[in-house]
Amino acid sequence: MEIGYKLAAEAFGPEELVRQAVAAEEAGFDFVEISDHYHPWLDGQGHSPFAWTVLGSIAARTSRIGLATGVTCPTMRYHPAVVAQAAATLSLLSGGRFVLGVGAGERLNEHVVGGGYPAVRTRHRMLREALEIIRLLWSGGYHSYDGEHLRLEDARVFDLPDAPPLLAVAASGPESTRLAAELGDALFATEPEPDIVRGYREAGGTGPCYAEVPMAWAPDARTAARAALETSRWAVTGWKVMSELPNPVNFDAATTTVREDDILDAFACGPDPERYTRMAQQYVDAGFDRLVTQNAGPDPDGFLDFYRRELDTRLRELKPNGAPA
Repeated sequence: MEIGYKLAAEAFGPEELVRQAVAAEEAGFDFVEISDHYHPWLDGQGHSPFAWTVLGSIAARTSRIGLATGVTCPTMRYHPAVVAQAAATLSLLSGGRFVLGVGAGERLNEHVVGGGYPAVRTRHRMLREALEIIRLLWSGGYHSYDGEHLRLEDARVFDLPDAPPLLAVAASGPESTRLAAELGDALFATEPEPDIVRGYREAGGTGPCYAEVPMAWAPDARTAARAALETSRWAVTGWKVMSELPNPVNFDAATTTVREDDILDAFACGPDPERYTRMAQQYVDAGFDRLVTQNAGPDPDGFLDFYRRELDTRLRELKPNGAPA
């Protein structure tokens, strides 16, 4: 079991994200994962720096902790050739510590370049083509590619690591889990659904399975829930909503009925480590073996200290219910 720390790029500026990553390394986390957004989910979050610049700075300021995007869309806002080059460079600068997490994207971030936002089936076909392009470029030499949606013309990534970065593909249903198994090295998800991991394994996927676990630390549960309600209520809307709305104002409108009690149900809130263990156990039982702690509480340093004192050993020792001790 490996444990990661989510860098909420929608809620903090670039300097603070680097500081948190350094502190996460000191707290004993195995990796940090950063969201790759153009907009925050809500205007109240107030941030959205360029994730790749932040990751480069983290690579220079740390020595052990892994780095990951959670996740990058390599089809609209970025061409996959650019992502292939960026990931190779970051892998070199970090000494091979980088994992490229990719997905089909959200309208929130991808519509900004004015190319429209296609239906989900088209987005999955585009992602398949993007992964094929990235794989081609990581194999070395010059390559061209003529797909239905994406093209590559006589391109080469000159600076490549000895081994390519791990490629983790975000999945939420049968089509995306098959794609993760076929063209990815790992699975990435946000819900504790056993069918996601099962589908990945049945399709031949053998790599690690990453999942984000919703948490909100504060000295009491209500304070934690109020903070998460203010900044992270979008997380309870479900993927079909999260992938389709275009701007923070739309997420604000879509979440007016979310209550504090909804947050208490969806997040591990407050100071009791058993709440966090029970929440994480759902993901372990679903088959995930890389847990990302996604703290939406008001005090990042308080959470990091809480993790070091109360959670690190508990989470690492979790096993699926029914597994041998």
